[in-house]
Amino acid sequence: MEVIYVMWLRQLKKTWRSKARIIGSLGQPLLFLLALGFGLGAIFEKAGKGNYLIFLVPGIIAMSILFTAMFAGIEIIWDRQFGFLKETLVAPIPRWKIMIGRTLGGATIASIQGIIVFVISLFLGFRPYSFPMLILSLIFMFLIAFMFTAFGTALASRMTDMQAFPLIMNFIVMPVFFLSGSLFPIKEVPRLIEIITLINPLSYGVDGLRATLSGASNFPVFFDLSILFIVSLALGLIGSYMFSKIEV
Repeated sequence: MEVIYVMWLRQLKKTWRSKARIIGSLGQPLLFLLALGFGLGAIFEKAGKGNYLIFLVPGIIAMSILFTAMFAGIEIIWDRQFGFLKETLVAPIPRWKIMIGRTLGGATIASIQGIIVFVISLFLGFRPYSFPMLILSLIFMFLIAFMFTAFGTALASRMTDMQAFPLIMNFIVMPVFFLSGSLFPIKEVPRLIEIITLINPLSYGVDGLRATLSGASNFPVFFDLSILFIVSLALGLIGSYMFSKIEV
């Protein structure tokens, strides 16, 4: 546990020093909130669907966490190219502990990013329907963050090209985000899109956040929570295995 804690703390300090990166990553969620939340809000309301900002905020929080978590994996490629990873891996400690510590660190930063977006949404007029449910929403944020940090780490463990990683990540991240029900109701799309959305694990994170923040959801909260937990556990195990086989 001490090794995991040290790696977690190291990852936090390493990312937190780059304040420009944290601030810069807020630009896209803020743009979506302003452009879509207010730009399409009137159309959404005229269609009889209520306040679009209330519908949109949980999805944008999930988007912010997704992007930050996935791109945490690029640090593995960076450390490999500059020799820092080799110094870590030669230590007489299990590699899976290093991976879990790094993943927890990246997930913590991604969760903080989601909390910041939530705070920004309050200034734009969003109000959670139940403050006690905010605790459960934090659990959803962390599970989303852990799930995709582990996934990004697993992919980065098999890559050496730093330029290729962002391209592959965008190829994965954008469909995962747009087909998660973040921007539109799942039940009012063509059947094929609905099926793809139901396969997407982020859909259950968005649905869980929407249930805890706005009181509306497609599935029971604990069903969403169970799906996220199972997928997070599976990706954590896969990521640990792939990281243990990494070559430097």
